[in-house]
Amino acid sequence: MIAVPAARIEDRAWLRAQIGLAARRYGCAAPDVLGTIWWYSASSVLVAPTLETLARAEPLLDPALDALSLDLLEDGSLVAAHSARRLTGDVATAFAGMIESVVAALADVTGARAPALRAIATDSIANRLLWNGAPALAEPLATAIGLPKPRYTDVDGTTVVRRASCCLIYLATRQDKCLSCPRQTPAERERRLRSAFAQRGQ
Repeated sequence: MIAVPAARIEDRAWLRAQIGLAARRYGCAAPDVLGTIWWYSASSVLVAPTLETLARAEPLLDPALDALSLDLLEDGSLVAAHSARRLTGDVATAFAGMIESVVAALADVTGARAPALRAIATDSIANRLLWNGAPALAEPLATAIGLPKPRYTDVDGTTVVRRASCCLIYLATRQDKCLSCPRQTPAERERRLRSAFAQRGQ
């Protein structure tokens, strides 16, 4: 395990090297595709410490890049993030600063489109709050940050995020789209989710 300051993400050379490691893990693809795949994982890790304290109604941890450290595997996979300080200001403002800093760096290094990256951030926030039992907090938080509205849907009694973003991993790996991928018809997405839930219940 390797510990690095999250502020390294703003270092274009470091970020470019991480995207290169992503190419080794997922296969050759266009830089914007690899940047999107990297952010799909990284965004969920980066928002986790603050959202976990928010969901538990505890004093909030600061999501700013200079407060966070990252646990990475040698292949570049992000495993966890840790915040070193409590948040003293507004949580939405702090999240907006962190997210926009990373979006700007990724757009610069990979050419990934900023609106698509912001949509991924919305889905990461929605998923993390759902996993922590506080999905009702997602919409007001995302709105305050300036992100697209998060959406949830019910599939056979299970609440899932109705994703606004695509990770694009299928373009790099040539595998099927994710179960909840928005780049399929709503009926196909629901059919696949129902099937997956049914298999887990067996």
